[in-house]
Order: sequence, then C-alpha cells, then structure tokens
Amino acid sequence: MKKVLLGLAALIAVAATVVVVKIGPRNLIGMMRYDQRRDGDLKVGDRAPDAQLVALDGRTRLPLLAVRDKPTVLIFGSFT
Repeated sequence: MKKVLLGLAALIAVAATVVVVKIGPRNLIGMMRYDQRRDGDLKVGDRAPDAQLVALDGRTRLPLLAVRDKPTVLIFGSFT
C-alpha cells in the first residue's frame, strides 16, 4: 500500500510539473483568476464607457473619444 501511494504521489508530481512547464506559471495563475468575473453595470441603450488607447510610444494614453472624428483602426487579437 505504501508503494502504491508513493507511486501515485510521484505521478501527481510529474503531471503537475508537466502542466506548469507546458502552460507556464504566469498563464496558470491567469487561468485561475480568469473566472473571477462580475456582472457589468451597462444596460441596453447605455453609452459605451470611454476606453483608453495606448499610443505607439507605449506610454501615452489617449481616450477613445479624442480620436472620434479621425479614422481609427482597432486591432483585437493574439500575437502568441
């Protein structure tokens, strides 16, 4: 019985190591935090909240309303 429990513990340790190495510790923490969502306050017909855009220099933040009258391209995607 002792050998079975020791083997099971070793198997669990190897599986956990594979998960952490394959997914990465940062992504694992992010996945655990992902489901901590809450319902929003917006209702149908409400104006969308102003979003902050990051300029090309990577530091300057610009409200989306500031570029409302200019052609603007928003790209949503994953670059991984």
